[in-house]
Amino acid sequence: MFTSLSVAAFAFMVAGIAGIYRSHALFAHRLPFIVVQVAAVLLMIAARMTFGRRSFQAAATPTAGGIVMTGPYAYLRHPIYAAVLYFVWAGTLDNMSWAAVASALVVSTGAVARMLSEERLLVERYPEYGDYMARVSRIVPFVW
Repeated sequence: MFTSLSVAAFAFMVAGIAGIYRSHALFAHRLPFIVVQVAAVLLMIAARMTFGRRSFQAAATPTAGGIVMTGPYAYLRHPIYAAVLYFVWAGTLDNMSWAAVASALVVSTGAVARMLSEERLLVERYPEYGDYMARVSRIVPFVW
């Protein structure tokens, strides 16, 4: 069930990003928002490098090798989703339109559903993930 939900959530994220792109709001034009987007890209790269050679999958499936708790994962449980959300919202807020906001909300809904699905699967596979969840924020360091 959680695997199917994660695939649907991923589809929401892709559809939302496509909607933001179609509304010409994906890329920021003003410096403060560009800085956020650059930081988001750097966070994404750091998270992927820290995660290693484990493959990305459309369905949330815990990979072998244990929980990654170093690099960005020491501060965020989901740095890749955080990076996507930071990037999307920076572009949306810089190019404000109802279509962009609606699409960004679709991305956010998909990301949250996917995070919750993954967390459920990770707790089942790695019981120590519960302790990690208690210590590390989901997408905003020291907040949520």
